[in-house]
Amino acid sequence: PGHSFSSFLHFLFQLIPLAGILSTAAVGAFSFCVYSLFHKSDVIIHKIGSPEPWETIDPTKPQKLVTVHQKWQPIEELENVKKLMK
Repeated sequence: PGHSFSSFLHFLFQLIPLAGILSTAAVGAFSFCVYSLFHKSDVIIHKIGSPEPWETIDPTKPQKLVTVHQKWQPIEELENVKKLMK
């Protein structure tokens, strides 16, 4: 009887690293989803408030994590089309 209990405890101790790694991965995935939901401009929950939320983005502010030599300049024809569409 004592042998089965000690082998069961040994089995549980072997599962601790696996449970820790899986828990860390699950928390990381959930955190990224929450971050994307609140901070990324292309992720929307519903379209009732603003059907095109990407139109309200400041184009002078970089949207990527790392931006190298990016300078935004408006395209006159595109701006004219946007004004006509509104």
